[in-house]
Formats: sequence, C-alpha cells, structure tokens
Amino acid sequence: MENTRIFKMAFAKVYPMYINKAEKKGRTKEKVDQIIYWLTGYDEKTFQEHLEKETDFETFFAQAPQLHPNVSKITGVICGYRVEDIQDPLMQKIRYLDKLIDELAKGKTMEKILRS
Repeated sequence: MENTRIFKMAFAKVYPMYINKAEKKGRTKEKVDQIIYWLTGYDEKTFQEHLEKETDFETFFAQAPQLHPNVSKITGVICGYRVEDIQDPLMQKIRYLDKLIDELAKGKTMEKILRS
C-alpha cells in the first residue's frame, strides 16, 4: 500500500465525501462526526479548528488527542486491504476511518460501529 499522497491531502477536502457517502444511505453528518470523535478523541471545537486550518491527514492524526483503545477491534477489508494487516501506522488510521464510514453507510448500528 504505497499511495502516500493522501497523507498530505487536506482532511477538510475528504470530509465532505464522508458525509456525502453517509447521507446517500440515509445517515447523518452528526453520525460521521461521532465516528471521527470516537476514533480520534477530538471534540467538536478542536475538530472544527482542523477543518478550518485544512490540516493534512498526517497532521490530523498526529495531533489527535488519543486514538480510541478499541481500534484493534476494527477488522475487515477496505479498498482491497485488510485493515488489521496494514503495516504503515498512518495509513492504517486512515483506513480505520474509511472502514467505519463504510459501515455507517451500510446501515450498521452505531453500537457496532463504535465497538461498544
């Protein structure tokens, strides 16, 4: 998995795509935000600051207050790769988020998505 261009891509440019994917399937922006807060430890204020600054993915995850302790429970295939087998730590975090948004769009309950 060598496509590291995404590391320098502004999170704010991809965020609307996450929302669009969820809304197409009848889910809400609030659920997308809840997933992001759960995964990264950001709150609404700090998350909005990153969107306004157009922070890249690398910085977004590097400055995340705390990755949720249950991230190791996120398993499965996203973009043809098993998320639990991805070697690059940053790419794995990005794919964790992709996987969670995908599960939201597929109609999973928030309890299952958030590994409660």
